[in-house]
Order: sequence, then structure tokens, then C-alpha cells
Amino acid sequence: MAYTSTAPNLSFPFKQPSSLPPSDHHHLRRHTIRLTTVAASSSPLHHSNDPNKNKPQIPPPSAAPAAAIVDTTTSTASFTSRFTADQPRKGADVLIEALEREGVRHVFAYPGGASLEIHQALTRSKLIKNTLPRHEQGGVFAAEGYARSSGRVGVCIATSGPGATNLVSGLADAMLDSVPLVAITGQVPRRMIGTDAFQETPIVEVTKSITKHNYLVTDVDEIPRIVREAFYIASTGRPGPVLIDIPKDVQQQLAVPTWTRTVKLPGYTARLPKPPETSQLEQIVRFIYQSKKPILYVGGGSLNSSEELRRFVDLTGIPVASTLMGLGSFPCDHDLSLQMLGMHGTMYANYAIDNADLLLAFGVRFDDRVTGKVETFASRATIVHIDIDSAEIGKNKQPHVAMCADLKPALQGLNSIMEKKGSQFNLDFTSWREEVADQKQRFPLKYKTFGDMIPPQHAIQLLDEMTQGNAIVSTGVGQHQMWSAQYYKYKNPRQWLTSAGLGAMGFGLPAAVGAAVANPGRTVVDIDGDGSFMMNVQELATIRVENLPVKIMVLNNQHLGMVVQWEDRFYKANRAHTFLGNPANEEEIFPNMLQFAEACGIPAARVTKLGDLKEEMKKMLESEGPYLLDVIVPHQEHVLPMIPSGGGFKDAINEGDGRSLY
Repeated sequence: MAYTSTAPNLSFPFKQPSSLPPSDHHHLRRHTIRLTTVAASSSPLHHSNDPNKNKPQIPPPSAAPAAAIVDTTTSTASFTSRFTADQPRKGADVLIEALEREGVRHVFAYPGGASLEIHQALTRSKLIKNTLPRHEQGGVFAAEGYARSSGRVGVCIATSGPGATNLVSGLADAMLDSVPLVAITGQVPRRMIGTDAFQETPIVEVTKSITKHNYLVTDVDEIPRIVREAFYIASTGRPGPVLIDIPKDVQQQLAVPTWTRTVKLPGYTARLPKPPETSQLEQIVRFIYQSKKPILYVGGGSLNSSEELRRFVDLTGIPVASTLMGLGSFPCDHDLSLQMLGMHGTMYANYAIDNADLLLAFGVRFDDRVTGKVETFASRATIVHIDIDSAEIGKNKQPHVAMCADLKPALQGLNSIMEKKGSQFNLDFTSWREEVADQKQRFPLKYKTFGDMIPPQHAIQLLDEMTQGNAIVSTGVGQHQMWSAQYYKYKNPRQWLTSAGLGAMGFGLPAAVGAAVANPGRTVVDIDGDGSFMMNVQELATIRVENLPVKIMVLNNQHLGMVVQWEDRFYKANRAHTFLGNPANEEEIFPNMLQFAEACGIPAARVTKLGDLKEEMKKMLESEGPYLLDVIVPHQEHVLPMIPSGGGFKDAINEGDGRSLY
């Protein structure tokens, strides 16, 4: 399915679907597309403060019949319960069996008083394995890494109060990057809700705006239905996180569950996009045929349609620029790949966008880090926007042609039309490709070397060579994240795991945990900065105990590198709390990352000289289990190119570093 990397900051009233009783305290997202693709009401929306009210109206997707039913029943032949059909069991056991019936085999759960019953039930499951994080934020980021790398729904579990609130950053991250996630939290007993009981937080209320949907379970008999709905909602339409909050007394209540009940979600399914119309697809094909300088701008919505995208490029010969979220959907080492566009995108990708006469925006949201100054972005181009989220269409940049649709069938339809035309569909963009190729030659990604010091860009480039571009790479947030996007050549979707929309430091290490659990046998590397790494360093214990073969390459510059870069460029290099070392001894590498690894029994090494890097990286990659490599890099390096915030392509910076004054 197609989806984009974040959701709109819009809020409208809506009609609650009849299948979600108010007594369950369901909270559908107030964002137009937080739950699906259009507002819940079947009638047009009218809002006095709508900034787009004078813009051309984009038709919503065709609605499904009002009585649409989602058959989410589980065949009794496909699942064997450990309970007899009429045997009472605790609500917690009902919950775990409901997860088993959804195909869940891995969860990331940290116990506490209000979730104790759930963990006891987990010990009775023969199908689900818990990977115990050392912090709830590590658990939700690990569940994200699992989901992002596998395409399956990730599951995390936490207790009430601080355990639940520790999930908030991960839920917001999953929301912004459209990651299918089900988060389950324990809650104080029903009679104590609202009394400010010990470890009580109204997590449903707290997470309303950062979940696609959430539930407070008030009836044990509703657990099977709620779990089915949660997984369906999380994984369909534009994916996102769903939270289920279960009071402890509901977990303890005895019940005989009904698994054969059909779940009805007419309000939800009616708003899922219908198959793309042939007439619209033919219109897009005509635009392609008439263009001279077309460019593809693809994002996170293209990850599930990589094969169709590659076929589309084969048929058209159109160059491809990717967002941070879309890396890997089209091979970065392909001749027609322009790699990443935007603030830290390649000069040639941004050149192509600036000079194109047709912009094919597939599964994207025209994020500010991509567009810069919106008025100048693709200002010469006819814009075609295909996205599963109708609220994204026209939100930041008004398209000339809009299609609210799942990108996969849309690309299949476009490819089919072009294949049927055969020789009649004669495209020749040779001169345009040559123009862009010339830009590639004139403005390649580049960096300088200074004696024995290790350029961080070189370390990532070397990792790409030594893994042949096949590793699953996770990152924290900052300079190392951008260099990992620029210098590692991702060949396939779901190789690249990063916190794009939220920009959450501390994401890389636990995300690598989730990726390693989901992809046994694959090489998983966390490329981290020293600042991001320390934010969830406790997950080294999880990696060791689970014996996950995660390789950790810390690009250690003793600073908050990206903030330092902005200080250099815009604040006359005035350091405002961005040095992470020991001020009493600035020559010392502090803290000692090797001792963190040693404390958890993980082999580690430090490399300070360029000539030693390859051998040390080889040791890391050949080690059987986890390994930490502390790579000392200069803090003066800048991520280039750089388009300053709010600027356009003409404002791009491609020279300089922290060794110069600005």
C-alpha cells in the first residue's frame, strides 16, 4: 500500500462510525486522514477557518457501500487454541491469544504492576517470544524497527503511568512516518480511573493526536474485536500506530471469548481509497508523453510498490529522486537514481526538480525539508500527485493533477497502459538524462580528508562497499543520519530505518534490535552518533542477552554535530551546550564508549586513524555476535549540500566546514 511519511496538521469534526460504541472510549483521530483518507462524514466538509477553502476542490476517493463489512474472522481450522472452546480464561490470556491469531510471534514488552497479568499470560504462550527492552522507549523503537524492516505490524507493551508515557515519542514517530504499530498498555482498575491513583495517566487522552486510533477496554468480551480492529486499522490505508489501554481488572476478569464474530467498520472502510480510475491514469500517461523534462519524486509511500516503480522507470526512462523515507524503493546505485533530494539532497537531484517540466510526486507529502521555500519548489513543472492520504493532496503544494489512491495499483495501471501502447508509446528523454548526468559529473557528493583523521562520510562509504549495499541500516538523528542517507547505496526497500518526520535521537540502537529480531541472518548495522547512541545506550544489555548480531558503528565527534553545524553557519560558531565531552579534559574521549560495551559483555574497539579503519571494520562485520566500533571523527565536518531552512535551490551551499568562519 502507498503511504507518506507524515500526516497533516489539520483538525475537523467528524461523525463517529456506528461500529465503535462510545462506551469503549474510542478516539478516532481528529486529523482528516489520521484514520483513513477523508473525513468520516460522507457529506462535504465545511470549516470556516479552512485555509484551502478557495483552492480547487480535489474529489475524495469513491466511497465503498455504506454497509461495508470487514470479514476479520479467524478460521477455526487455521488456529489451535490451548484452551477448550468453553473454558473460561483471564482477559490477559484472551489478549495474548488474540495476538497469536493475528500472527504475532514477537513483542517488545517491559513489565510493571498494571501489565503484570499480560506478562504472566505471555509466559503461557507457546507462539509469542518477548524481547525484553531495558526502557519502554527502547521497546517502542524496537517495535518500529521490526515493522519498518519487515512490513509487519510491530507490537510493544508497557505498564501504566510512566511506562505508558515512555511510549509517547515512539508513537509520535510511528504516526509521522506511517509505521504500522499496536501499542498495548496496562491501566489502573476501572473503579480507580480518574482518581489520580498510583501510576495512573490518561494515556488514551495523552495519545489522541499521535495515534491513528486508540481504545480504552471496559469490557473483557470486547478484547477479541478490539484487537482485530486495531491490527486492521494499523495496517490498512495509510499505516500508523494504534493504542489499546487495558485496565488491570479487565485483564484479571474471566471470560469465554467469541472468536467468530464479524467485525464491522463501515465508517472506516467506506473511506479507504478505491482502485484508480483508468481515465485518470491515461491522463497522467498523456502528461508524460507531452513532457520533455520529467522527474519522479518518490517517498515512503513507494516502499510497498518497489517492483512496480522499477518497471515504471524501465518503461519511461525517467530519473528518480527520493525523499529520506523513500530511500531503497528504487536502487540508489541505478544510473537513473538521483538519490535524495531536499535540504541535504544531492545537487543534481535538486537541480532536476528545479528544472523539470513534469513532477511525478508518488507517495510523498511535500515536506518542508524537501521543498524549502514552497513557492520556488518545482516552479516550472506540471505536478501530478498520487497519494493514499487525501489530506496530503494540496496541503503544502497544489498539484495540477491529483489522485487519491494506493500507489501500488496506480503504478500497475500506469505500467499496463504503457505496455499496451507498445511501440506507439515512444518516449525519448535522452537529452534530459544527459543534462542531469552532466550535473552529476559537475556536482558529485564529496568530502575532504585531513591527514590521518577519519572523514565520517568515508566510514559510511566503506561500510557500503564492505557490505555490498545489502545491510539493514538504522540510525539516530543528526549529521550521521544525513551522511548515511547520502553515502550508503540502498538497493531495496526496508533496508533503511530512520526517524524521519519526528527526528528522534536515540532511535538507532533499539530500531536495530527490532530489525535483527525480524530478520535473522541479515546484517544489521546501527550507524549512530555519540549523542544519539547515549540516549538509549541501555539497549546494549538487550542486544547481549538476546545475542543479537547487531553491529554498532558510532561516529564519535564528541559534539551534537548537526547543531554545531548550524552554530557554525548561522551563530558565528558560538558553542551553546553542544560539546558532549568532558570540559575539564577536552583531549580525552569522553565518555568511553568501549566501557559501555564492556559492561554489557559486547566486544568493542576504537579506531582513530584512517589507515586502520578498513581492518577494524572488517573485524566488526566478521564477528559472530554484537560488536561496537567507536570511530573517532572530526567535529568540524558539515553535511553538504545544504539548502538553508526556508531557502530554495538557488540558495544551496556546497562548500565549507567548521574550519572556516561565516
